[in-house]
Amino acid sequence: QVQLVESGGGLVQAGGSLRLSCAASGSTFRFNGMGWYRQAPGKERDLVAGITSGASMKYADSVKGRFTISRDNAKNTVYLQMNSLKPEDTAVYYCNGYPLRFASWGQGTQVTVSS
Repeated sequence: QVQLVESGGGLVQAGGSLRLSCAASGSTFRFNGMGWYRQAPGKERDLVAGITSGASMKYADSVKGRFTISRDNAKNTVYLQMNSLKPEDTAVYYCNGYPLRFASWGQGTQVTVSS
């Protein structure tokens, strides 16, 4: 079973930047598409960005041009660079498989953007 550990969240002012990291266990990371998801209070968990094993990327409309997903297969790690952050980006951010998700989720990392 894949284990996922997210990090890099924090409190930032609107317009600021953060870089999230997700370390995944296992030897098949490079064959898996990976995605970043987020869940705000009272809302569903939605896809923010996904990257396939071939490095094709998909972004939610709300983050296009501001967020960039990338992966380092040698480190079993996927990243999310978030620029020009807005208060509406405030959420717990999770990584998981994309488009097929793994059975379990990590603990997530909290991102809070103040206005």
